[in-house]
Amino acid sequence: MQNQVEQAYQAAKTLYAQYGINTDDVLSKLADIKVSVHCWQGDDVRGFLNQEGGLTGGISVTGNYPGAATTPAELRADLEKAFALIPGKHKVNLHAIYADTDEQVELDQIEPRHYENWVKWAKEHGLGLDFNPTCFSHEKSSDGFTLSHPDPEIRKFWIDHCKASRRIGAYFGEQLGQTCVTNVWVPDGFKDNPVDRMAPRKRLKDSLDEVFAEPLNPKHNLDAVESKLFGLGSEAYVVGSHEFYMGYGLQNDTLICLDAGHFHPTEVISNKLSSLALFTSGILLHVSRPMRWDSDHVVIMDDELLEIARELVRHELLGTTHIGLDFFDASINRVAAWVVGTRNTIKALLRAMLEPVEALKQAELDGDYTTRLALTEEFKSYPFGAVWDYYCAQQGVPVREQWIKEVKSYEQDVLLQRS
Repeated sequence: MQNQVEQAYQAAKTLYAQYGINTDDVLSKLADIKVSVHCWQGDDVRGFLNQEGGLTGGISVTGNYPGAATTPAELRADLEKAFALIPGKHKVNLHAIYADTDEQVELDQIEPRHYENWVKWAKEHGLGLDFNPTCFSHEKSSDGFTLSHPDPEIRKFWIDHCKASRRIGAYFGEQLGQTCVTNVWVPDGFKDNPVDRMAPRKRLKDSLDEVFAEPLNPKHNLDAVESKLFGLGSEAYVVGSHEFYMGYGLQNDTLICLDAGHFHPTEVISNKLSSLALFTSGILLHVSRPMRWDSDHVVIMDDELLEIARELVRHELLGTTHIGLDFFDASINRVAAWVVGTRNTIKALLRAMLEPVEALKQAELDGDYTTRLALTEEFKSYPFGAVWDYYCAQQGVPVREQWIKEVKSYEQDVLLQRS
């Protein structure tokens, strides 16, 4: 198998070299890209704080596949298994509800010490950590409002929670030597048509100003804000719309998060990247797969994933774009979901890096749209798979579908043994 992989790679390397594409250099660059793998796929967004309540905030996870993690240790073990099957060194994205502590602590009182076990684990495995305040699945978000709540006491609770989350993010970045992205998303909105669209947005703006008032070292923490078109329970109006957060992010120099599932079903985020990148210092991506709504299906190698990757590569945006995943499927093996989605995201970036971008741009500039179309189509069948197989072997992870056997064994030995 190893000889076949090597031979196929050498043949592919020769083909790509005809267009000035050095596959060795491409794989070196690919190895530097970190994908932020979301922890909440492993336990269906339950977390370990306030576990007695159900999911709220328009979030829904369907399926009852056995083996969901029920403790931080189980979740870390599952992530370790997934990372052993994914090429490269990456990051883990935590929500605040994933604190690893025996204390009964409220969300507005969380501190770095409640996440110390995550930091130790990340150090041991050479991983980075990202963070998110959890503004859902809580009694103080039960009416659908948090940072834009008309009650100043409830609003203060969520402001304090987001402040605490930023400090935790800065601690992660300082301890791990990898910048933490702390992303703020709130579910605030109305199920039916509101009369006053302005007042909630004014309250949200004021709350965010207070949240971000404390200066933090950007080497340790970067702030991001995330929009949404609609959600379950906020079908008519979402306070934090794309227009709101785009304006806020540009005015206040925060990262603007584009989630693939947070727009109209016919709207794609790939087409937004080249515009937004002209005016921002950086972008956060939540790569997901919406199916008619923000359903957060596991990422597959579809057209939009490839277009996102192409935009990042063609316009040299990888250095200023933070790539995170956001999907949750409880109908399949949860470790497999991580592996499928993360490998596909990395593979899409590789495919984009193996295209003759300069030749295509020149053809377009010359008005030679025939060559642009023909060359684009021909490269779709170039042997990127051989380069991917070689990269997996080089990184010490299973080649092709061999990883499925390891997940199945882990399911039998570990996941099915859980209560």
